[in-house]
Amino acid sequence: MSLSMHAMTVGQFVPMLNNLGRILEKAEAFAAAKKVEAGVLEGLRLAPDMLSFTRQVQLASDFAKNSTARLAGVEAPKFADDEKTLGELKARVAKTVDWLQGLPAAQLEGAETRHVVVPLRTRTLEMDGLPFLQKWALPNFYFHVTTAYALLRHVGVEVGKQDYLGGV
Repeated sequence: MSLSMHAMTVGQFVPMLNNLGRILEKAEAFAAAKKVEAGVLEGLRLAPDMLSFTRQVQLASDFAKNSTARLAGVEAPKFADDEKTLGELKARVAKTVDWLQGLPAAQLEGAETRHVVVPLRTRTLEMDGLPFLQKWALPNFYFHVTTAYALLRHVGVEVGKQDYLGGV
């Protein structure tokens, strides 16, 4: 039995995004219980030059939808990156999950050999689908999900490994 590109994209992104959504719910409960001022958790960062918590969640969403769309040869939905609250971030994650779940598995057939081109700030990334997924999309996605988790954990939101893994 071979592993499909649908399983490697949608099958990986959706459960982790659902876990991220539940982590965001815990962050909302923490903020309410501790009377954390609006914007504090959303602006979290560990170093002055790193992206904020909000941006980490946005990028996790972007890597999931944009990478899958590139591999499927379709246009990804565009999100405005204007989320200001944990609730809005949770809604963005849910929209991403909905879009991914609506993508038919057949759309990703042959994606492992599809040529993918990603314009970056300083260069253009070009590779076939499988190496793109293995070396670019999945590592970046997990980096941003993990960073979002770690930022919340760092300030005392009661999340642990099982929240990250989703009870696997």
